[in-house]
This record gives sequence, structure tokens and C-alpha cells, in this order.
Amino acid sequence: MFLAQHEESGNKVALKVGASAGGGRQVTRLLEVTSRRTPEGISPDELPAEGVFFEARGVRIDLFDEQEVHSMLRVEGDLLGNTQHDNLVGLVDRLTVDGNPVLVLDYVRGKTLREKIRSLEGIHLNWFLAVVRALISMRDAGTLDYHGDLKPENLVVKPSGKVVMLDPAMRLPETRVVTTTPHYNPLLLTESKADVMAIGIMIYEILTGTLPFDEVPWEFAGQQSGGETQRLSLSYFFSYTPPHVLNPKTPGELERIIYRSITVPSYGLEELRADLEAFISKA
Repeated sequence: MFLAQHEESGNKVALKVGASAGGGRQVTRLLEVTSRRTPEGISPDELPAEGVFFEARGVRIDLFDEQEVHSMLRVEGDLLGNTQHDNLVGLVDRLTVDGNPVLVLDYVRGKTLREKIRSLEGIHLNWFLAVVRALISMRDAGTLDYHGDLKPENLVVKPSGKVVMLDPAMRLPETRVVTTTPHYNPLLLTESKADVMAIGIMIYEILTGTLPFDEVPWEFAGQQSGGETQRLSLSYFFSYTPPHVLNPKTPGELERIIYRSITVPSYGLEELRADLEAFISKA
């Protein structure tokens, strides 16, 4: 992602280009925590997305080749071009540079949720409620069925307090290939439940200062068979440390929201919205 200036409007824009050398575990981590992203590496507390391939024999986490990256950027351009919402980054233009697709996106001024967590700024549950409402609105409109890569790095809080989602999971539905960040989407879901789980995990992280899962069960994730592997996978998620153990001040109802978000398959966006609204109204 690069910051640029639009020649015609003079406005700042963000340029999204693909890098076939990317991949979560292959990205260099810098030694010090920083909000700057450079070609040399990223901050050690950030979790970059992984390339996920759903194959007959199971899930494979791997790098994308150049053609896959180009195809996914084109699909993302179509997705953003057909989706206009105040809580989702907007597409300004699409370019081709040296044969490579480039997305010209709105420049969203503000701080990422990751930056706010680092600086110990106050976190508002209203931000998550706004995200949930936006996801429901876009899904119901048939423009964005799920984001798929929600995490603190992909949520920007503008000075006005409005929250904007960045970088929806790049996807190639016909080949079952997607980018996502497994620590926030541990079952590697390609549906709205992925967003519900991610929000539950982010709230857990804010309350406890850590993620619920140190290791993601790669061999179990993404299974849709309903067989023994899926039961083993789901049982894994009942074993995470409850938030109140790490933070005794955790409200009981908020802990139940986290539990339902992570472990209850039928707990979706509508249920999460209702529970967040009820909790916030009592606060």
C-alpha cells in the first residue's frame, strides 16, 4: 500500500499493489514496535494475512503466485466497485501499471485499532457495533457477503469517531482461494461467521492484552464435513482461557458475548448486534 496524490482532484489516495513474494509467515518482522510499514518489514505486533488454499486433501497455507495475486486484485476491485458504504474503504480508480493491476483507494485519515491498542487509548464498543451494523447492511444489500479479514490493522478510526474497514479478504471463489489472518479467523471461514469470530477475538485481545489462541489448529480449520475433525476443531475452541482469568474486571455479559462469538456456530451478526446494543445501553 502506497500513499499518493490524485492528479485530477488533488486528494490523497492509497495505492494497493500486489506482491507475489508476500505471505504472513514470510514477512520480515522489525525489532521495534512501529506504526510505519516499510518494504524492510512490519511491526512485530502485527499479524499479516496468509494465503489459504482449500483443497480436497485439506487446507494449505502458502504463497500466491503472481497470476493469483493479479486475479485477486481484480476481484477485489470488482467487489469494492460494487460496494459503497461509509464504513468500507472506497474505490477511486483502477489502473494497470506495467501489466500489473493497481487499486486506487480512498485515503482514510485516522488511527488503526492496532495503533489505539498500542497507545493505550480508550476503546469504544460502539466501533464494533458500527462494524456489525455495516456488515449486516452490505450483506443484506447483496454487495459484500463477508469481510473475511477483520483485525486491528484493518479497522481505522477517523478523527470523527467513524470506523472504516480496510482490505476485505481477497478471494477467488471459483478456486476456493482466499487471504485471511488465521489468528482472527481460526476456522478459516469464508462466510459472515468469520467476521463474528474476529470481532469476539478482538474484544478478547483488548480486555486481556493477548489472543485466545497461541497456535491455530491448521489441520482442523476449514473443515466442513461435520465429522470427527470438525468436532475436534470445535472442542479446541472451548479450551481458551476465559477473559476474567486474565482480567478480573471483565464484565460477565461481555465475556458471554466473546464466548458465543467464538464457539457457537449459530451465533451470527444479528445476535452479536443485539447483544452489543443491549450491553452498551446498560453501560
